[in-house]
Amino acid sequence: MKLAEIAHRPVVTIDMDSTIEKVRDVFEKERFHHLVVVDDGMIVGVISDRDLLRHLSPFVGTRWAERRQDTQTLKRKVHQIMHRDVTTAHPEMSADEAAQVMLSQDISCLPIVDDAGTLTGIITVHDLLRAAYR
Repeated sequence: MKLAEIAHRPVVTIDMDSTIEKVRDVFEKERFHHLVVVDDGMIVGVISDRDLLRHLSPFVGTRWAERRQDTQTLKRKVHQIMHRDVTTAHPEMSADEAAQVMLSQDISCLPIVDDAGTLTGIITVHDLLRAAYR
C-alpha cells in the first residue's frame, strides 16, 4: 500500500511565529496530534501535542493556581519548541517503508512531499495501524 492511498489531506499547517496558544487551539479544534510548520511554503518543522504539553504550564486554565508566568507560556512561539530536523516521505513510499523509517528514527509522523517538495499529505503511526488493520 502506498502512502498516497492512506495519507491525510489537506494538511493543516502553522507558521513559525504562531503562538503556542494557537497550536493548542488547533489541536483541540481539529482533534489531531501533529502540525507541520511552514515558512514561505517550505517545511521547517513539526510540532506534536507532546511537544505542546512539555512546554505548556500545567497550571494554565486552572482558576485556583494559574499565575501570570503560566499564561505567558501560551505566548511562546512555535519556532521555539518545534522539531527542526524533519524527515519526510514520498507519496509512492510503501506503508512498510514508512513504518521502518518511523521506528528507526523514533518519530510518530511523516509529512509527505512530492518531487517538487510540495507538502501533499501527512501520515502518522495511527494511520499505519489503521491501514494494517484493514
